[in-house]
Amino acid sequence: MSRNAAVTRAGSDARTGTDQALAVYQELRARPEAGFDEVADRFELSADERERCRCELASLGLTAPRDPSDPAVPTVVDPDVALLRLLRRERDRLQDRLAATSRAHTALEALAGPFLRAGAAPRSEVEVEIVTDPQRVLRELSDLTETVRTAVHVMHTGSVRREDMAAELERDRSRAARGVRVRAMYSRRVGTVPEMTQHLEDRAALGVELRLSPVVPMNMVLADENFALLPTDPHDPDSPTILARGPGLVRSYLALYEYCWQAASRYGEEPAKAGGDGLSDQQRAALHMLASGIKDEQIARSLGVSLRTVSRLLSEVMQELGAASRFEAGVKAARLGLLDGEGPEPVA
Repeated sequence: MSRNAAVTRAGSDARTGTDQALAVYQELRARPEAGFDEVADRFELSADERERCRCELASLGLTAPRDPSDPAVPTVVDPDVALLRLLRRERDRLQDRLAATSRAHTALEALAGPFLRAGAAPRSEVEVEIVTDPQRVLRELSDLTETVRTAVHVMHTGSVRREDMAAELERDRSRAARGVRVRAMYSRRVGTVPEMTQHLEDRAALGVELRLSPVVPMNMVLADENFALLPTDPHDPDSPTILARGPGLVRSYLALYEYCWQAASRYGEEPAKAGGDGLSDQQRAALHMLASGIKDEQIARSLGVSLRTVSRLLSEVMQELGAASRFEAGVKAARLGLLDGEGPEPVA
């Protein structure tokens, strides 16, 4: 049988990628002066088969570029040499991983030692628990009504369910009778729901301090600087609930609440107009969330509007600020002091 016939037969027999790569490798070893493309032509390999063989041989270390500028003429490497190189490369990789693991272990030991002890609050001061049972959450709220001494602060991202309204009013009566201050903040959109309008009037009549905001970041219940109830995911009302006790944590949540409370409008009063920038409260809220890196979907959920409305709001903000892009709108808003409540920067 002639050499060309043998080559053709080898090419026809090489049906799988590995068989083809083996046939090409053997031919390259037999004819080291031949280039890869010349051997591939002899085997009548398609473009995909050529690339697959080339990559397989290179990944196994059986071929290496003879000249980096001309990869079509590879250097053929003996199998034992290729194996040793692969083992050496894997050994070096393993040593790097072991070194990284050792560094991480050293850092963990430092955290678990004096640094952790120095930064930790007393065990009895802070307690955090993830609650997945909705009935447990209701029991905690009921117990809170009996145990709270000075104040309760509540955030609602949406409307209160009809079946929960009566229970909430009963808690308000109990707290008012004991002289407990109650503050509640709602998203402004609840004012368009007739049932909620009546519910807010009933709460206000019982002495609850109410405020409305264009955006409420999450559902939250705080009490006596010692109790906090809030979701693990502010954008998913069905997510598990965080139950925290101890002033070390609750004071941080209360600071967030106070910031949102000051930015909200008193119930029954018209919201203040945006000062000099021509932005509505809803546009300003969308701008704040945009500058914070919040995605359009989350902005829509927080504002209670559609994605199309969010896109329109942000387009209006860009037009008002004379910005050609969202990024430019954020930069200009920061320069004008619209993201921190301060006035515009002085112009040099």
